[in-house]
Amino acid sequence: MNKTIGNKVVSHCPVCTAESLQVYHQDKYRIYLQCVTCSFIFVPSDYHLTADEEKQIYDQHKNAIYDQGYRRFLSRVVEPLVPKLAANGQGLDFGCGPGPALAAMLEERGFGVNKYDLFYYPDKSVLNQTYDFITATEVIEHLADPLHYIKLWLGMLKPGGWLGLMTKLVTNQQAFTHWHYIRDLTHISFFSPPVFEYLSTCLPISFEIIGSDVILVQKKRTMDTKPK
Repeated sequence: MNKTIGNKVVSHCPVCTAESLQVYHQDKYRIYLQCVTCSFIFVPSDYHLTADEEKQIYDQHKNAIYDQGYRRFLSRVVEPLVPKLAANGQGLDFGCGPGPALAAMLEERGFGVNKYDLFYYPDKSVLNQTYDFITATEVIEHLADPLHYIKLWLGMLKPGGWLGLMTKLVTNQQAFTHWHYIRDLTHISFFSPPVFEYLSTCLPISFEIIGSDVILVQKKRTMDTKPK
């Protein structure tokens, strides 16, 4: 069922394009819709910030390259990802922010890492290369069209390559209503394990979830790809 939000009709899910949507939660700031088919939860575009408003919020983040607290946070994806990578592999840190600590941590372990960020490292030439791995930490929840970016990342990955994601996962509806993660108005896309289960049925990927916020996605090799 389509939902009318403001002056717009929200007709489909941004991940699976299904039209069966339901209101998952509403607060004084915005509304959150859930896809009945794939379980993806998203904020309709009427409630999205402008790019300038987003950047003003990002500019307030104090994530320095050598900040030990920030590095401990990022180690939650680094530690399980590195053993899966070949020595001296080449990667991309997508959405690295103004203080690319993750790229530095991986470079310290012998990997080559290019950096891309819409606001802080906007060199799009790095998006035309292929990589052994890509990281996107605390990025995908900011994207209005996450499927587009997942396909973009897979297109840049070599067969067998790894995508390391960090994003807080939805657990249940009751917890969602009190969740600190939705208080950040730059967060507009919310994932849960069933969303990745759905994606694994239509994209050439396998995945594993580690803890509450790390998802490691592997691009299948050609021989492993499911027929369409």
